[in-house]
Amino acid sequence: MPARRSLRALLSLIVALACLTSLSSGTITQACTRAVYLGPNNSVIVARSMDWAEDPGSEIWCLPRGMARSGATGSGTLQWTSTYGSVIVSFYGIATVDGINEKGLVANTLYLVESDYGKAVAGRPTISIACWAQYLLDTFATVDEAVTALAKEPFTVVAPMLPNGVPGVGHMAISDPSGDSAILEYVKGKLVIHHGRQYQVMTNSPTFDEQLALNGYWEQIGGLTMLPGTNRASDRFVRASFYIKSLPQVDDRARAIASVFSTIRAVSVPLGFTTADKPNISSTIWRTVYDQKDKIMHFDSATSLNVFWIPLVGLDFRAGQAVKKLKLIGGETYSGDASASLTPEQPFSFLPAKPE
Repeated sequence: MPARRSLRALLSLIVALACLTSLSSGTITQACTRAVYLGPNNSVIVARSMDWAEDPGSEIWCLPRGMARSGATGSGTLQWTSTYGSVIVSFYGIATVDGINEKGLVANTLYLVESDYGKAVAGRPTISIACWAQYLLDTFATVDEAVTALAKEPFTVVAPMLPNGVPGVGHMAISDPSGDSAILEYVKGKLVIHHGRQYQVMTNSPTFDEQLALNGYWEQIGGLTMLPGTNRASDRFVRASFYIKSLPQVDDRARAIASVFSTIRAVSVPLGFTTADKPNISSTIWRTVYDQKDKIMHFDSATSLNVFWIPLVGLDFRAGQAVKKLKLIGGETYSGDASASLTPEQPFSFLPAKPE
């Protein structure tokens, strides 16, 4: 009898949490996930999924040092020159949404409907969210460098509408080859930074502090007892946290990459899946996995049977070298090392934004 009461109490708690999660998740959520594997011998591997309501026409770009940049917000926009070269994934051909620079810093931008960047401040430059990730990859070698600089809020992010009519709002996870991580999100007009190796997972809504609280509840239950199984952001956060921390510590790089791929696939949304009353919970379009120690980007398209990769070692990031692109639009597929298929291309222009 006591056992039945305990089970009933546990189920009541789970139902209550599910309701809370449903309310917190809201109705506009794009279902992306990011997770970092911290392995033996200083191995650091980070994966992310891009889940979106349509194909955003992503392609891969190799960008050299010395590129003059503008924050794309008109007068008063942030201006900078890239210190580091990078390999990035574009979004609608107007934004950098994911990438790694030549120092091994990785930036992953995920959708967050609760984002509030505040209004422009007199004397402070502005930057379109379309080039927020690119600024970090261009400018910083480590997470600590980035956090130290960004904590001073040297600019105001401006978020325009995306080509599909959705507000261009998001938060960002950054990590480096030391295993250090930071979660960057703007809440009520202020930048909130969660900094430390322990922040291995990020999804979407609710805000990160709430995600941590929800995950803490499920950690008390234990992943071998029960894991929440829906495609909601809070459920994916819990599953990704359990899986990524439960992976075996292996020295074999290929085995470790495969394990991380299996984790990000386990929290992906099947291609073609739709939910009639939640149109913004979307299919996984592509996944990236970065070996930050060896500086290799792996790319997995949901519509291709092959995984390919681009090692940064061997790419020419010297200032003045041509921008190069790996074309993905039109059904192009690659297998193995695809760096030889990068071809010279004019750089894309970042989506402009108008400060309030």
